Amino acid sequence: MTNTINVPELDDFLSKWSGSSLDMKKGFLSLRDALLAMENVSLAFNARPGVSYSLRPRHAQQKDRNLFAMIDVIDDDPEARWLSICFYGDMISDPDEMGEVIPGGLAGDDGYCFDVFDYDEKVISYIKERLAQAYQQAAQ
Repeated sequence: MTNTINVPELDDFLSKWSGSSLDMKKGFLSLRDALLAMENVSLAFNARPGVSYSLRPRHAQQKDRNLFAMIDVIDDDPEARWLSICFYGDMISDPDEMGEVIPGGLAGDDGYCFDVFDYDEKVISYIKERLAQAYQQAAQ
């Protein structure tokens, strides 16, 4: 089963995303597409213009948590948007030590975040691997 997301707010946000941060849009879309390819995942979108736009995946089998990742487009400067991708610390590994532990930073639990300021396909691929890990953990 492939997932779809039909959220007018997300469509509106994406259609208006322009300017110097288009590489970040490419990274966001790549991560979104990776989530859409996962089975039994629902996606929620939380828009807070001027703060962040957040895509939140949840596996159908999750019981204790409402999401397994958070992909945020940080919107404090719409001309220079960047990505912050966070996971629960106990759901992923970070063998290349590219992330940062955020104590109590994800719904009160320890989080693990990856901030992306410049588009880099290797970094996006690495984060996709973390998405896959979190997805597998969420399914258990």
